[in-house]
Amino acid sequence: MNAPAASSQPNAAFALGALTSLVALIALSLLWELWLAPLRPGTWALALKALPLACALPGVVRRSVYTLQWASMLILLYLAEGVSCAGSRCATIRIAQLARSAPRACILRLRAGVRRAVQASGAPGRTCEKS
Repeated sequence: MNAPAASSQPNAAFALGALTSLVALIALSLLWELWLAPLRPGTWALALKALPLACALPGVVRRSVYTLQWASMLILLYLAEGVSCAGSRCATIRIAQLARSAPRACILRLRAGVRRAVQASGAPGRTCEKS
């Protein structure tokens, strides 16, 4: 009886990591474009780039596999932006670091779910034995 609880513990930790990373990336991108380093004073249009991340938030809270998949691919665009701006703005590296951590958490959450589904179906897993 303890096996399902033990297998869901890492799953919950990965889901919490994905949610935390996504919320932090939304907050940082809003702060960055509105207050920390706006391109021009009074411009707020670039802060709208956090909107796609906010659209992913309800699905990540529900731990929807489909949302975690497309959100992890979407976050790669934010990683690319952070890397391309890193030469001109030093603190953009923080955005790149958050953009790297969010897909990792999503992927780890998905991987744990797939392992649990394979174990529940009774299908043989990978083995390292040579025949």
